Amino acid sequence: MARTFQRLALLILFLLGAVPARATFSLCAIDPATGEAGVIVTTRVPFVGRAVPWARAGVGAVATQAWTVVEYGRQGLDLLEKGVAPPEAIERLLADDKARERRQIGMIDMQGRTASHTGKENGEWAGSRQGRNYTVQGNILVGREVVDAVADHFESTEGRGMPLAERMILALAAGQAKGGDRRWGLLQSAALRVADPNDPGRGGDHLSVSIDVGEHQDPVAEVLRIYRTTQRRLGYRAFSEIQGRDVVELKRLLHALGYWRKDLAEFPREPAARVDPALQRTDPERFQKQLDERRLAVESYMKELALYDAAAMDAVDAFRKDHGLVFEGNPRGLVDERFVQALREAHQQLLGSAPRVP
Repeated sequence: MARTFQRLALLILFLLGAVPARATFSLCAIDPATGEAGVIVTTRVPFVGRAVPWARAGVGAVATQAWTVVEYGRQGLDLLEKGVAPPEAIERLLADDKARERRQIGMIDMQGRTASHTGKENGEWAGSRQGRNYTVQGNILVGREVVDAVADHFESTEGRGMPLAERMILALAAGQAKGGDRRWGLLQSAALRVADPNDPGRGGDHLSVSIDVGEHQDPVAEVLRIYRTTQRRLGYRAFSEIQGRDVVELKRLLHALGYWRKDLAEFPREPAARVDPALQRTDPERFQKQLDERRLAVESYMKELALYDAAAMDAVDAFRKDHGLVFEGNPRGLVDERFVQALREAHQQLLGSAPRVP
């Protein structure tokens, strides 16, 4: 009864903003093949990335949560960098901590050694699970199934060639699908850090991926969207072979302006094979033959001219350069609204100064 009353009192204090509680669940992991170390976290408190996730290239990762002591993140990494094993590192951090039973910490080093501390005064459900190259921990969850879902999913993607960041995001999403943090209705956030000794990152921090979703209805899904978009992962856009009459028009205008296939004296015209509609009644076989001949002629023409190929992209880039349309970040052969307008204007000027353009 006393413990129940204590928890109720703590919850009331938290809702009143008097207690800096950080109920959450997180995953710390490494990829021995790439040398990466990462940590991902989500919670029903905004801006979780400011406090919980810590990763350092060539060292490991730390999640400091529940009644969060932010300094444990940096201090934990310092201990790992000195070669202290995670279990001992956590014990050193908590040695003089009178509120250690309110803390939760997860930790992994580059040897794959893991440890997690869940204080007895963490809100239920609270606990952790460790496995090959990872540790999962959480508190105030709907149940153990959240931690198990994260761990099981992370294990299932081992050796499949997926980047560590994506494995971690999808694993956390599996935990979220099980219910995650049980405080439904509060503000939600998520954050991801991946440290890579082979990537200098920004300012030499060696963080190859650093994503913060300060508040979102579905923060883990938003982390995944941001990751796939910024890392250009498959699925961030729809695409197919670019082929059509607009490409033919593009090449025709570029040819007229001297940017595409200067060796052609005249731009090829689309075949105009004659089809006599009267034959449809008088000689259906001949009519069909004429249709087939025209279809094959047009297909051959389109095959040659309607594909947006390397030569056309080179011509587009040359035009962009000559007309001051080269901007940082432009992909090769970018045909956008600004380019089309400039191309049509240039072609119109040519038409005004020449009697005839093919």
